Amino acid sequence: MAGGAWLQLQVALLLLVALIFSTLPSEAEAAAATSTNLRRRQEVQSLLKRLNKPPLATIQSPDGDIIDCVHISKQPAFDHPLLKNHTIQMRPSIQPSGMYGEAARPFTQTWNQNGEKCPDNTIPIRRTKEEDVMRATSVATFGKKTHGSHHPRLAGVTDGHHYGVASATGDANYYGTKATINLWQPTIATSGDFSLAQLWISAGSYQNKDLNTIEAGWQDLAGGNWWLQVQGKYVGYWPSSIFTHLQTGVADTVEWGGEVNSPRSTTPMGSGHFSKEGFGKATYSKAIQVVDSSNNLKSPNGVSLIAPLPNCYNVMTGSSSTTSWGTYIYYGGSGCP
Repeated sequence: MAGGAWLQLQVALLLLVALIFSTLPSEAEAAAATSTNLRRRQEVQSLLKRLNKPPLATIQSPDGDIIDCVHISKQPAFDHPLLKNHTIQMRPSIQPSGMYGEAARPFTQTWNQNGEKCPDNTIPIRRTKEEDVMRATSVATFGKKTHGSHHPRLAGVTDGHHYGVASATGDANYYGTKATINLWQPTIATSGDFSLAQLWISAGSYQNKDLNTIEAGWQDLAGGNWWLQVQGKYVGYWPSSIFTHLQTGVADTVEWGGEVNSPRSTTPMGSGHFSKEGFGKATYSKAIQVVDSSNNLKSPNGVSLIAPLPNCYNVMTGSSSTTSWGTYIYYGGSGCP
């Protein structure tokens, strides 16, 4: 019996040793993994060198970000092949009626909340870090949207992007939009997810691979560029030359609302409250207007609502002719249980 037990123990030990060695990577596999990691880091460093332009000044933000003040002519946008000979436009040639004389109001971000600012003729750009790029599935996809995440009408409920959106109806063409967006203490549930409140201007077709989208802005009818104005200040513009359909100055869709990227649909949208909870809880966009072909700001003729998962995220609309709210929407949600 003792001899038999010893034999069984020897066999068990031999099997255990064989299992351990079979699970260890071979020298060739280890070398290949090391080579892959080294190549990826080299690609990351090459990308960072292209993205992070030499700054004329640097500001350390309290939240850990580094803000580089880059000369306006050296900004990364000019790496685009269609902008090699682009002449910078400092102000729009013309703007929609109703925006003239609008007083600029101060707005701050974390990096400049204590009065810091970049020198004249420079623009503030958050420095891209190695860990930012490493979070992407590949260097090639860093900073790019995945299929299905470009537009509320195109995103399915299974691709991780979910919406509570209102879409303008009643007009064939749009030349811009304006709205006031409000959030109440937004939260993110899971690392890697995001939640946003914004607007979309789009034209073209995803199916034909020529969809153009701008996720903020209005168009300068004279210059052709699509401008972004915040609190009465011009932030910048998308040059018309980088578009196909939007190059003509006409969008066929304008939308406002919320979006989350949450594969399990658990991340709260906006403030995490559903639209029916209203003021003080739900996120809202008010004083919603569109720019028409006469370059006038006006309330949309109508809006349709898009909320594929209404029990998780939803949207409602309303209108007030007696207050500054005009056409408005409430949207948001706590996510799916």
